[in-house]
Amino acid sequence: MVELIFIVEESPEGGYTARALGESILTEADDLPQLREMVKDAVLCHFEEGNTPKLIRLHFVKEEIIAL
Repeated sequence: MVELIFIVEESPEGGYTARALGESILTEADDLPQLREMVKDAVLCHFEEGNTPKLIRLHFVKEEIIAL
């Protein structure tokens, strides 16, 4: 695997959640620097040594609601 993509969203309770596409990896953190470290740690724990992706892409999704 060359690249693993995570969908990153702001949590309603505060902080961020990151969910991997195509893999069962989910992690959360209070801020972005901590989230980056948590994602790396989760990926290293999920894959066997030698099978880890070369790149991790964080795709940030922000939802905004506008009332009329």
